[in-house]
Amino acid sequence: MNCLQLDDIHISYGSTAVVQGLGFSIAKGDIACLLGHSGCGKTTVLRAIAGLERIRSGQIVLAGRTVSSSSEHLAPEARGIGMVFQDYALFPHLTVAGNIAFGLKGRTPAQRDARVSELLELVGLAGVAARYPHELSGGQQQRVALARALAPEPELLLLDEPFSNLDVELRERLAQEVRTILKQTGTTALLVTHDQHEAFAISDVVGVMHQGVIRQWATPYQLYHEPTDRFVANFIGEGVLLPGKVTGPQCVEFELGEICSVVPRACCPDCHADGQIDVLVRPDDIQHDDASPLKATVLARAFRGAQFLYTLGLPSGHKVLSLVPSHHDHRIGEAIGIRMEIDHVIAFPRQSTAHGHA
Repeated sequence: MNCLQLDDIHISYGSTAVVQGLGFSIAKGDIACLLGHSGCGKTTVLRAIAGLERIRSGQIVLAGRTVSSSSEHLAPEARGIGMVFQDYALFPHLTVAGNIAFGLKGRTPAQRDARVSELLELVGLAGVAARYPHELSGGQQQRVALARALAPEPELLLLDEPFSNLDVELRERLAQEVRTILKQTGTTALLVTHDQHEAFAISDVVGVMHQGVIRQWATPYQLYHEPTDRFVANFIGEGVLLPGKVTGPQCVEFELGEICSVVPRACCPDCHADGQIDVLVRPDDIQHDDASPLKATVLARAFRGAQFLYTLGLPSGHKVLSLVPSHHDHRIGEAIGIRMEIDHVIAFPRQSTAHGHA
C-alpha cells in the first residue's frame, strides 16, 4: 500500500515552471529520496507535500486522502506530517525533553513523559533530557530534531537536507543511524539532498531530479548499474564513456574487448543505424591484474585509504578509472595490467563529444 502518491504535479512561481509533470509513489514503511543539484526543484516538491506550497495541477495523496490538487489544499498542520529541517529548528529556550514533547498535544503529562523517554532511548540520548540545544553537538541536535518529528507518530516524515550542516564523516554515519531508527519505527520518510552518498546510505529508493522532472526513480543499485540516460550516468558515481559498437542483441565491443550481458543495458533499439555507441565504464569495472596482456599507464592517482583511484591511459589515448586496493602502490607513468569485470553493460547512442568522463 502506498503512503504517498504524487500524480502529474506542476508547480510554478509566477510564469516560471519549477516542477513539471512530476509523479512518484512511496510504499508504507519505505524511505525515499529526491536527489539533485541545487535549484532542481526537490525542496519545492517537499514543501508542496508538507502543504507549504500550492500546486498548479495534479494531486498529492497521503494515506489514501487527497491533500493537494488544483482545487483542494489541506493545511500543513492537518496533514499528519513530521518535518526535520536543515537547521534543526530546535527551540533554544526548551530542554531536549521539552523540544521532543512540544508536538505531543492532547496527552496526559504521564503519557508525554513516557513518549519522550521512549524516543530519547531510541535516538541514543537518554542522558541529555535536561540539557538545552546549545549544549549539544550538531549530531546530537539532529537526533533531537528527529525525535521531535517522530513523537506524534506522523503518517510521513520529511527531511530537508538534514545532514548538510555536519562534517562529511558524521553525515554518512548519522544517515545510517537515522535509517535504522526509521526502520525500527516503521516510519515512511522522504529525504531531499544533493549528496548521493547520503541518499544511498539512508534510502530504499531514489529519484534523480533535474530541471523539475525525475529522470529516474529506482534503487541506489539500479541507479549506479542501470542508469536510464546519460544525465543519470553522469550524475551518479564516477565513470568514463568509451566508443564502441553493437555486435549482437546482447553484446557490445570496444577497446577493452567484447561484453555479452544477460541483462543488456545496450541501447540497441535506439542506436544509430551503424550500431555506434558509447559504453559506460565504472572504476569498479576495471580490475588490476598483473597477468593480463592488456596494459594501461598510470596518469594520476588519488589515495582513499583502503583504495587508490587510478586514472589510467589506454593505448588509444582514451582514459579509464580504476579502484585498486591501496597495497597496490603504483607510480605515475608506470604500466600496469588490467582486465574488465563488467556485469552490467550500459551504453548510449554515440555522441561525438561524449568521450571522457561520463
